[in-house]
Amino acid sequence: MRFETTVQRPVAASGVGLHHGVQVKIRILPAPPSTGIVFLRTDLDGFAVPARWNHVARVSYATSLMRQGVLISTTEHLLSVLYSMGIDNAFIEIDNLEVPILDGSGLPFVNLLREAGIHQYRRKRRYLRVCRPVTVEDKGKRITILPDDAFRLTCDIDFPHPMVGKQSLEIEVTPERYASEIAPARTFGFEKELNQLRDMGLIRGASIDNAICFTETGVMNPGGLRAPDECCRHKALDLIGDLALLGRPLLGHVIAERAGHAMHAALVARMMSDPSLYEVLTFDQLAARVTKALVS
Repeated sequence: MRFETTVQRPVAASGVGLHHGVQVKIRILPAPPSTGIVFLRTDLDGFAVPARWNHVARVSYATSLMRQGVLISTTEHLLSVLYSMGIDNAFIEIDNLEVPILDGSGLPFVNLLREAGIHQYRRKRRYLRVCRPVTVEDKGKRITILPDDAFRLTCDIDFPHPMVGKQSLEIEVTPERYASEIAPARTFGFEKELNQLRDMGLIRGASIDNAICFTETGVMNPGGLRAPDECCRHKALDLIGDLALLGRPLLGHVIAERAGHAMHAALVARMMSDPSLYEVLTFDQLAARVTKALVS
């Protein structure tokens, strides 16, 4: 994609927040070039919270943003969809502190963006290309990003459950593949952990209408899973949402091994704190470089 984009027309959605359980409405609106994705708390006089790595506040069970004490919680699903579907600039009006969970996947947001349409500006899109490997690891978990001329993911998970276990997904992220292979995957949890999470003040808005719930041997949801590896696909969805906080479309191969929100955020922070790890270039510059490499 050569040029920056925004949505063609405003679209809206409403629902409940997964963790806080509050009713919330959002509107996705067009924004000028170089705006990025910016949340506007309409219940707080339109206070702006940019979706950038330096505003990450909490990364436990969800990724929350904060600016001057104003919180936007559970941002990863919406950001994942905007990032993967190629929306560079948008204002997100929101009238409470948490993005609605909808059905627990990215698919309702994909459909919302299809309804909105895409408007292309004349300003050239600038990509963030990784120049050398970067790794963050802790207690057997690891996330690495390698140089690449496309946006690729390798995502591995391992949960001790008969319907999950070890799963792996490898994908080059394009709008088409994202919409069909990643967006439908829902957030998930385990019945044995529900009371503990509620005691922590989490999942107040959770139900089998917006999350997969695994029992000891099966799944509580009447319709079952949307894919045998739905859990791994959803982890990829979450990862992309956290990578969106880079603020530019990524060119690199991200390899996540049992990583979560905290590790994703650590990788993004490490990347952005060291400009020698990446370069910023336009689509034309990248295409010229690839052509030169092929000729030589």
